[in-house]
Amino acid sequence: MGQPPGRTAEFEEFAVLVGAGEDEEELLLPPLNFAVVEAGVFRSGFPEPANFNFLQTLRLRSVVYLCPEEYPEANMEFLNVNGIRLFHFGIEGHKEPFVNIPEEIIREALKVVLDIRNHPLLIHCKRGKHRTGCVVGCLRKLQKWCLSSVFDEYQLFAAAKARVSDQRFMERFDVASLKHLSPPFCRLKGSAVA
Repeated sequence: MGQPPGRTAEFEEFAVLVGAGEDEEELLLPPLNFAVVEAGVFRSGFPEPANFNFLQTLRLRSVVYLCPEEYPEANMEFLNVNGIRLFHFGIEGHKEPFVNIPEEIIREALKVVLDIRNHPLLIHCKRGKHRTGCVVGCLRKLQKWCLSSVFDEYQLFAAAKARVSDQRFMERFDVASLKHLSPPFCRLKGSAVA
């Protein structure tokens, strides 16, 4: 049996092997580009059924889904069985350099992320690079990260696919209307790069 689509050998190294019973072991496989953003906030690419056991360990309350497509039936069933709320913000994926990123939708997604009643929470799009990177980058601006650190984190996930338009969007994003929401969320003040 081969690797699921989109998996690399490096990614497979991040799978966690745990005991599932006396004689059996269960492989907990995180979604593509999975990472911890902040205590109670995670990011990733699109979760596949092979990732569901791993996601159960996070005890998620909410998922912020950033793609325009309808959420697949298997994923909806996983959310329903586990009591996880879906917040769907349909942002088109664009490769063109002069396409506007919908600022109001990013702002609404950030309001969900900033509300600690929704934590633990997973933010994801298709690959966990561009749309997710923009939401997390704008969150980092709220946490008072300097732009070079915001861009470094974005590039860590986007790699060779980094888009100048995404970085320009994050740079220009005005966090002023969200500042009243940020203090309870920004618990790790020492982790932000000033």
